Amino acid sequence: MPGSVVVVGSINVDLVVTLDRLPAAGETVIGGRFARHGGGKGANQAVAAARAGARVRFAGAVGADDFGADAVADLARAGVDVGAIARLDGEATGVALIAVDREGRNQIAVASGANERVGAAMVGAVRIEAADVCLLGFEVPDEAVVAGARAAAAAGARIVVNPAPARPLPPPLRGLRVIATPNADEARALGGADAIADGTGGPVIVTHGARGAVLHDGGEEIRLPAPAVDVVDTTGAGDAFNGVLAAGLAAGLDLRAAAERAVEAASASVRVAGARG
Repeated sequence: MPGSVVVVGSINVDLVVTLDRLPAAGETVIGGRFARHGGGKGANQAVAAARAGARVRFAGAVGADDFGADAVADLARAGVDVGAIARLDGEATGVALIAVDREGRNQIAVASGANERVGAAMVGAVRIEAADVCLLGFEVPDEAVVAGARAAAAAGARIVVNPAPARPLPPPLRGLRVIATPNADEARALGGADAIADGTGGPVIVTHGARGAVLHDGGEEIRLPAPAVDVVDTTGAGDAFNGVLAAGLAAGLDLRAAAERAVEAASASVRVAGARG
């Protein structure tokens, strides 16, 4: 029986201004259009996995505020099991301020809020089984990432780690044969695909935006080109990739087939506005 996708990650509300061009430091650019969307890398990935047909369970946190209530409701409507999402008094729900230019490029500033409180106990509220795929992101503390990885490893589940934003992989992940999914900038910050693979013992998929992705597996490099599309907004393209990758693995696809499907989904996502396009 196919497994579920278990996401341990962040939940934000995205406040987006679309402009003709991105402001420089200290500059104000007027004439933009405003929109509000659901966001947070973990939540975006969970929605992408659910849309790809996976059963999805989520471990994370929001504040006990209107933004949090709306964010959880959005996830539930998308088909994500929200039973393990904590609502924290005295914390604000995470917020991302996003500027997008007419070419789809973006600048993002994040107030993490309740995401910084996600810990091992919250992860423990979600049971991980052998057939599952555990998808971990770096917008929550290392404690949560490690707890998810250890629970998945103990169950015999596959582990996908999206090291975004880039920071060193927690030492307990070393040797667990996780599938790491940095973008090109994150891969460089972590020393390159070979260095990442040496630490984890597993394959690495480096995403390259419009150029697709490269799967590094056992010394082999497999290029996965992306189809040409008209770009509206690149926000969340990497999240679409990760969610669909995890869904494909949970459905029983091999890594290359799941990654090819994920590249196609990420390319489609940039054709519309919002991180969950």
